[in-house]
Order: sequence, then C-alpha cells, then structure tokens
Amino acid sequence: MVNVHANIITKELGNYLRKHVAACLRLLDEGATVPFIARYRKEATGGMDEVTVYNIKTRHDALFELEKRKEYILQTIRDNGALTPELEARIEEIFDPTVLEDIYLPYKPKRNTRAQAARALGLEPLAKMLMAQTSSSSPEAMASKFVGKEVKSAEEALGGASDIIAEWVSESEKARNIVRSRYQRSALISSKVIPGKEEEGNKYQNYFNFSEPLRTCNSHRYLAIRRAEEDGILKVSVTIDDEDMMDRLNRMFVRPSASSSVASFVKGAVKDGYRRLMRPSIENEIAGVTKEKSDTSAIQMFSDNVRQLLMSPPLGRKRILAIDPGYRTGCKVVALDEQGNLLDRAVVYPTPPANDYVGAGDTLCYMVDRYRIDAIAVGTGTGGRETERFLRDVVFPRRVQVFMVNEQGASIYSASEVAREEFPNEDVTVRGAVSIGRRLLDPLAELVKIDPKSIGVGQYQHDVNQTRLKESLDHVVETCVNAVGINVNTASRQLLSYVSGIGPALAANIVKYRTENGPFATRTDLMKVSRMGEKAFQQCAGFLRIPDSANPLDNTAVHPERYALVEKMAADVNADVARLTRDKNLLHKIELDNYVTKEVGLPTLTDIIIELEKPGRDPRDTVEEPVYDDAVRKIDDLHIGQELTGKVNNITAFGVFVDLGMKENGLVHISQLSDKFISSPSDIVSIGQRVNVKVIDVDVQRGRIALTMKGIQQ
Repeated sequence: MVNVHANIITKELGNYLRKHVAACLRLLDEGATVPFIARYRKEATGGMDEVTVYNIKTRHDALFELEKRKEYILQTIRDNGALTPELEARIEEIFDPTVLEDIYLPYKPKRNTRAQAARALGLEPLAKMLMAQTSSSSPEAMASKFVGKEVKSAEEALGGASDIIAEWVSESEKARNIVRSRYQRSALISSKVIPGKEEEGNKYQNYFNFSEPLRTCNSHRYLAIRRAEEDGILKVSVTIDDEDMMDRLNRMFVRPSASSSVASFVKGAVKDGYRRLMRPSIENEIAGVTKEKSDTSAIQMFSDNVRQLLMSPPLGRKRILAIDPGYRTGCKVVALDEQGNLLDRAVVYPTPPANDYVGAGDTLCYMVDRYRIDAIAVGTGTGGRETERFLRDVVFPRRVQVFMVNEQGASIYSASEVAREEFPNEDVTVRGAVSIGRRLLDPLAELVKIDPKSIGVGQYQHDVNQTRLKESLDHVVETCVNAVGINVNTASRQLLSYVSGIGPALAANIVKYRTENGPFATRTDLMKVSRMGEKAFQQCAGFLRIPDSANPLDNTAVHPERYALVEKMAADVNADVARLTRDKNLLHKIELDNYVTKEVGLPTLTDIIIELEKPGRDPRDTVEEPVYDDAVRKIDDLHIGQELTGKVNNITAFGVFVDLGMKENGLVHISQLSDKFISSPSDIVSIGQRVNVKVIDVDVQRGRIALTMKGIQQ
C-alpha cells in the first residue's frame, strides 16, 4: 500500500522524488512523528519541512480511509451478485471519493423508496419499455398490460414506472457529473432576512438581501451566512438555472426518434428525477464541499494565528507581578518567581468605584520590593487600561517593566481541572492572575493548558468541523512545542504531552519520576521512566533539554544518536564537546564533507553546527513593552486622520484587529493594509506585531473603528 500511496502523493506534490515520499510514508508507518521526521530524517525525505510531512501524513490517512470505503463497497456489490470484473477494476482504480460514490449509488442498499415500491409491484419492465422509447404505442397502452390484482389502473402503473425512471436519472453517473459541473460553475448563493428578524440579526445585515456566485463566495462570508441561517435569521438558497439544466438532461435521456407521447412521459420522469432526487442531492454535496473549503480556509487562518500566539516572545527568567484587573471586586494581584511559582497574593482597588490609589500603590510597592519583581503583567480585561495607566504613575522601589497581556481564556483555565490540580487551595481569581503572569513568562508553556479555541484569535472557529479543527490545532501546538524545545525538569505535564513521541500517559510518568527522584541529570536517565521504550526515547530525546547536564549536548537539539559523531568532530580539532560549544573558531575549522555518510548528510551536519553555536537557544524573539497614546483612553477620544500605535491581536480573512489601548479594537480592512494587492493579511502582519495606523472612520454608537496602514511609515 505504501508504494501505491507514494505514487499518488508524488504526483500531487510534484516537487519531491518518489523515493523521498516513500521513505516518509515508511517512517510514518513505523511510528515516527512529524516533528521527528522533519528534524532528524532530512536525508531520507530529501529535506521535507514539517508542513510537507504533515500534508503527506494527512493524505496517507485519507487514502487509507478511501481504501476501506472501497473494500466495503466492493463487498456490498459482491453480496448483491452485481460485481463484474470490469466494475471491480474500475473501483480499484478510482481515487476520487466523489466519483467512487457516484459509481456505487445504483448498487447502494435503499430504504423504502417510491421506486422500490414500484419494483415490488413488478413495474420495472414497464419502466424499461418506456425508457427504451422504441415502441409506437402510447404509454397508457403499454401500462394497461400491467394492470392487475395489485396495480389498479394504467395511471398507477405509469406513476410507478415514472418513479423508477426518475431514480435511474438521479443515479446516472454522467447526469450527476453534468449537474455537478453546472453547480460548480454557475450556482448562486442567495440569502434573505426572515421577516421580523431584522433587529435580532442586526449583525448580519450585510446579508439581508444578498446574492453572489457561489464559487466567488469566500470563507468568512459563507460561514457567516450559514451561521445566520442556523440562528434562524436568514433563509439561504443555492440555485442554478433549472430550465437550462432540464433542456440539457432532456437531450441526454429523450430520444429524438421517440413518439411525442412517450417523449413527453420520459421528460416528465426526468424532471421529477432531477427536481425531487438529483438536485437536492447535488445541492447538499456542493454545500458540503463549499463548507469543507470554507472550513479549510478558516482553520488555516485560525491555526496560523494560534501558531503566532504560541510563538510569542517569552520574557524569560524574571520575577513577575501579575494583575487580573477589575472594578467593584478590585484587582487580583499575585507574585510569581522565575519558574512561575506562586509567592504571594493580594487585592488592590486603584480603579473605580474605590479609586484607592494610595493604598494600591503602597501594596504594590511593598510586593515589588519584597519579591524583587522585574516586570508587571496586566490582563487586558475589564479595567485593564485604567490599571495600566495607574501603574505608569507609581514610583516603584526598583525598575519594573509593565506589559499588557491578552487574558483570553484565563477564566477557562482558572476553572479547569488543570488549574485545580496546580492550585487546589486557591480560588479562581488567584488562578486567573497566575495564568496572566505565566503567559508573560512563557506564552507557550502556559497556553498549552487551554483549549486553543478559547485563546481568542481566529474567525468562526466554533462553526467549522470541530474534529478537523482539533487535529489542526493539536498539530500546531505540537509543532511549536518541538520547535522551541522543552526543559524536561521544569515543563508541566500538559507541555510534555505535546513533545514528539510522549503523549499524556508518558508525560504523567515523567512528572511522577521527576517528583519522586529529583531532576533528570542526563537524557539517558529518561530511559528509567516507566513505559519509556527505545522508540519513544528516539522520538522525544532531541526535543527535551537538560540545561544543567554534564553533557552540554543534552541542552541542544542534537539527537543522542549523533553524540558519537559530535565527539569525533571535537576530537578531530583537539577539543572536547564543551569547548566546541564555546569556541566558534573551532566550529568553523570543521570540514563537514569529511563526516558525510549514507545516513548523515550535509543537512543534518549543518543543523548540528547551528546547535553547537548556540546551545539552548530559543527561536522566539524578545518581548517588547507596548507603546500606546496616553491621550487616547476611550473611543470618544478618536478623530479621523489621527495616527496611533497599536498591537495586532487578531487576524481574519477580511482584515486585522488592532489593540489601541482602549476597550474597542480597531479594524484594518484587508484593502487598507497595503498599496499592493495581497491575498491574505498574514502576508503583511503577524499576531503581537506593533503597527502604526491612521483612523479613517469612527462609529461611536456601534463601537467600530476603521483604520488604515496605507501610506503610514511602519
């Protein structure tokens, strides 16, 4: 099966040799993970990146599912005694699911349809006679021969024959392709507001009287229309020119030589087959295909946003004062050490209605001094901007940086089983503040504890196929975790579970071993963990870091299977491995060509040198303090033409939302992002990026701010 799939996938990829695709498939079948293959098997795969390996895996899985479906279909047709060698060969050669289902449709077990009932009355011979269109007799004359005990009249016989012909028409592979093709080229999607729902569905008003070709309806519009339909706001239809379609089908099924009465009868049956059976079926199919394409686009956008958010720069080993802002109930404050451990907690009231600036300032200064705080993280929720402005005016006993931290999903974390496990004796407000602080320390390590759908970036993530969304997001998290590398002695169980080859059960065993035996001293100590076999160790070892190990390679992405090679490199330049990681001049003396073998090529050797240059390096950027215009505190402070600095906090297909340091976000429509044509906002900006924008419209009543980046120096 690998060879068959390799042939198909190689043709689809177009830019990889078959041997590389086949090698990738074999590695996947042997249990290798996507990150491991992309990082440590470059010679086998021709240097495929993680995206390519993942796409090959996805296609490989889909082809396996298609093979299973073929086996079921073949067995069903075989059981019915209808399987011929020609039909079997054709089914075996098909790799298009739509074509496969069209072939299967006439043989598919049916419920009690009208055509089935007519067959039970013995009317199929009449249907065949009429469909042959060779008799000069009228349909009534032919039908009269079938009137008997169970068939009361010629009209009843003709009705049954019409139902059988209608089913034949609807199951015709050629006819379905004609109708399907017309829908793909010419279908219109239209929507109208349901009377009386105008006010309730105000946010969908752009679609109250909407129509456009389905093939040009982009993902966010289609998903918005379907959501409004589900909410009972819109009536939606997908249509083609039925009269033109009927003419085409009549030319296919009605013979020019047929008598006028027989031709008229067959036309009626064709019309019934098209309108009652085929059209609804094709409409559903096209709607499903369009939804799948829209889901793919939305999932890709959401996944890209999540990836950018997870790869946000960490503040690093700093002590944090985290504040979950609020009004009446006050601001919840926690002090965290460099590892994110809770040191203390408090509540202060610098915001309305209390406005206790003095008391809040004294408490915060005391905590900053006592716990040697380096930075303050303020959640972006209710009261966040007021709290941040208050902090700017406080004179702290030591220099501290102040950061606004996106708190989306913090409340979900605080009530989760993970949070209860970490802080069984703390209430949800303390847990939420801890999450905000830890997001500043290391966004990746903290956000993996939360369902990515709750992070607050993306578009229509609750409307797309949830299974596909979860698979995509799990892959994104896995990619980010393995790209960064994880300190095995400090990582949480949730973070470890995303490391290549580990999973939840083994992650729990690693944490248990660490708790009972202390920190891991070397990577090889991992083999002492329950259920850590050689295969699991091979897959995970290169992505786990041990900063304090006696072997400096344990704090790099160099895989243990290449330690001997690095030791040989060091010996060849008269040094040990530790010196090799400190002296770049020695590294530059190494002639990589001397170490090329069948298993190890220049791609792997180059990766090793890069790791030795910066052992323990973090691929993420450094964090920056946000800069907002302090004169802008609410939407009323804005005016058209005003230039501001903001931070991108969400990217959608239609534009970019920018945090301006107030309650409302501004929107830079995709048409306002650049003077050049761009296909996606991600071509211009990324999550967390600081941008300069200009206000082009303000709708205070609806809380909407339109921005532009055109002509603005970035």
